[in-house]
Amino acid sequence: MNSESEMSGGVSGKMKKYLQKGIWWFSLFIFVGYVMVWILRPTNFFYLQWFPHIEAKTDSIYFGKQGTIILIYTFPILLIATLTSVYLHLEQKRSNHNTESKGGRFLGLASWKRPLLTKGPLGIITMTELSFAIMFVLLLIWTFFSYLHSLFASAAKDAAKERDQVWEIKLEYSSLALGLVGNICLVLLFFPVSRGSSILRFIGLTSEGSIKYHIWLGHTAMLLFTAHGLGYIIFWYKTHQILEIFKWNKVGVSNVAGEVSLLAGLIMWAATLPSIRRKAFELFFYTHYLYIVFVVFYVLHLGFSYSCLVLPGFYLFMIDRYLRFLQSQKKIRLVSARVLPCEAVELNFSKNLGLSYAPTSTIFINVPGISKLQWHPFTITSCSDTDPDTLSVVIRSSGTWSNTLYQKLSSSSPLSHLDVSIEGPYGHDSTSYSRHELLVLISGGSGITPFISIIRSLVFKANTEGGKTPRVLLLCAFKKSIDLTMIDLILPVSATSTTFDISRLQLQIEAYVTREKQPDMNDKRLTQTSWFKANLLDEPVSEVLGKYSWLYLSIIISSSFILFLLLIGILTRYYIYPIDYNTNLIYPNFSRSSLSMLFICISIAIVATSAFLWNKKQNKDLGQIKNIYTSDQSTSPGSGYYNADKELGSLPLQSLVETAKVHYGEKPDIKKILSGCTGSSIGVLVSGPRKMRHEVASICTSCSTDDLHFESVSFSW
Repeated sequence: MNSESEMSGGVSGKMKKYLQKGIWWFSLFIFVGYVMVWILRPTNFFYLQWFPHIEAKTDSIYFGKQGTIILIYTFPILLIATLTSVYLHLEQKRSNHNTESKGGRFLGLASWKRPLLTKGPLGIITMTELSFAIMFVLLLIWTFFSYLHSLFASAAKDAAKERDQVWEIKLEYSSLALGLVGNICLVLLFFPVSRGSSILRFIGLTSEGSIKYHIWLGHTAMLLFTAHGLGYIIFWYKTHQILEIFKWNKVGVSNVAGEVSLLAGLIMWAATLPSIRRKAFELFFYTHYLYIVFVVFYVLHLGFSYSCLVLPGFYLFMIDRYLRFLQSQKKIRLVSARVLPCEAVELNFSKNLGLSYAPTSTIFINVPGISKLQWHPFTITSCSDTDPDTLSVVIRSSGTWSNTLYQKLSSSSPLSHLDVSIEGPYGHDSTSYSRHELLVLISGGSGITPFISIIRSLVFKANTEGGKTPRVLLLCAFKKSIDLTMIDLILPVSATSTTFDISRLQLQIEAYVTREKQPDMNDKRLTQTSWFKANLLDEPVSEVLGKYSWLYLSIIISSSFILFLLLIGILTRYYIYPIDYNTNLIYPNFSRSSLSMLFICISIAIVATSAFLWNKKQNKDLGQIKNIYTSDQSTSPGSGYYNADKELGSLPLQSLVETAKVHYGEKPDIKKILSGCTGSSIGVLVSGPRKMRHEVASICTSCSTDDLHFESVSFSW
């Protein structure tokens, strides 16, 4: 029986592998075709031959002319998103949470992932990123000049017809071309901010690590759209048509809607300036909600049919955003808070036993008692292997929100309960840390937080029979000696983690205190832990769609899109077509666009809510909340404070700070340290301030050896 089951399991595994390969190649084929459409789009061949032919074949009384645009621009990307969700579901089942198997798949491309540019406004750029950036810029340039070539061919004739000067017509056409090129940026703008995106996960990216692409695309789009708007204003002024600014046409382009959309974009763009974003984060945060105004009036400006060009990214973002909204409605069970003397606090949440996440994953936290609107990202410091029933994050007091939270938790009269909502976790399953012989972790300040989860995962592997782990060198720099207490966060507060012996991991800690030449003996503050009472309405942290989240996501994407097509098909056939007859000259653009946007929202809400409630019904697992940390009150700490060092005494090392080599009054000489490292494969991970990351990247780039592998780890605290 065992041999038969093993054989069937092997056959099933092979079938899944072949199916995954088929999905991979089919998705690549669709994507290449999609890119080719955008390359050919500004040519006469596309507009005069290919597109009219497709339009004649797809024009129907159910979808009208927008059906062609949906087929060419919207359907392929949503199909890829659905297929990649299925791919990730199969990968999740096939790997059985074995993340190490994925790390070596792209070792041959290691040189493409090394830093190529380390200085400049764009930050650290790899060869892969630079290559794709160059190709994207070339696409923008090609599109712009192709449009100009086609439009300028009739400029003299159009100028004579309109009784304008040729340069004025060329200005109008140039402004039009700038807007058309800006649409390409808008196509990709929302992909990096879709935290649960299957497409990002499929190509090996995370939303946290892709934010810089969103920033690049946003700057480029706003630059092009601003030039587009200013060009038209100058044209209208020079041709005595300035009243065009106030036109809202019944059909075709609506100027007022475009101006409102541009104004909303400019306000968001201004709020992204570093001086504003860093000093007034709340202003940056709240103004970004204007993206709703920007998108809605963008659609009203061009009409829904044309807006389907950029619909896929925003459609997937809306699904992701609505699922996050559903997840955020749950109140999460906060088990304990470990308050550190360095004005940082570790929050420990109850976690569903089936929830697994990779090291360096992030969650977004909302505390209604501080702000009902603000959500802040934090790097998870716990490990789903060593901490199966808890999830932890570290929050440093550095702003208004975090300082208010710290004051609440460090108060002399501790809270008995704190309402918290969570979105996430978000991250990538693939980790390749164990493939190195030596792992060098370089952190500055709170940058140590992502390394805590990495070290805990390596501790688990070191304690697993046959587990091979690299030697680990942790280089951490702090401003003050009191900050050294963050090193002890490597030791988990969860009682279930005490069975893992940290001494089995070859861990060397080199700590640097840069602003003090000796320890501050006057600071007698101790690490304290506050335990919170359970609330029957609280739930453990769990995935929004449960164990089969990727499969559910594929169903939501495909089903909601089918429902949307059904709704607009009925609307067009039985309401719009009898009035307009597919001419797009009678039925108002405003009404058509508004109804189409409403149907998108309805379709996503119905399908996503149904999937969420079905999963919730199938996974009623709230019993563990009552048991975690409350089953034995005689041995568990009660609500209130106690000295956390007592708890650490049960671990193999009472305090990791005592085992660390501390250097006072100096900064780490990273170049010297790395040059002294030996090993056939050395992994260098850096997490900290921008200056430190650029310095380490420059050092790694200057090394001629291929044995050094650099990675910049993003963190939130």
